[in-house]
Amino acid sequence: MELRRILLVEDNPNDVELVLEGLGEYNLANEVVVARDGVEALDYLHRTGAFADRDGGNPAVVLLDLKLPKVDGIEVLKTIKQDEKLMFVPVVVLTSSREERDLVESYRLGVNAYVVKPVDFHEFARAVKELGIFWAIINEPPPGSIKNPKMK
Repeated sequence: MELRRILLVEDNPNDVELVLEGLGEYNLANEVVVARDGVEALDYLHRTGAFADRDGGNPAVVLLDLKLPKVDGIEVLKTIKQDEKLMFVPVVVLTSSREERDLVESYRLGVNAYVVKPVDFHEFARAVKELGIFWAIINEPPPGSIKNPKMK
């Protein structure tokens, strides 16, 4: 079984470290690619900019913060779910936002899960471990959603 990449879109270095530690506690061997803003995330997904030469294929899951510089998480989510080549990639919003409008808008746009970052480190690490195991290992994506034959 081929291990699929995880795309983490997060601008807070402390949260990046916590997510990587949480995933590492289960010894997930999946490669985690970190995008620090919405533009970087979209460049990765569309294989443009700094990611123009990356290997093809879509990530197993996108862990997406909403409060991002340049292009916010809602716009990234909207772009993913409207793109025929990306629409089946699972997106999990991983955010500190408890605002109802963010939650409702995320689900309206097709998010697969909405997780509010716990304040407690251990709860946060446990939540990330469970997300990683489910989306990167257990979840069965639709055929063609990870390896997109239209991508070089």
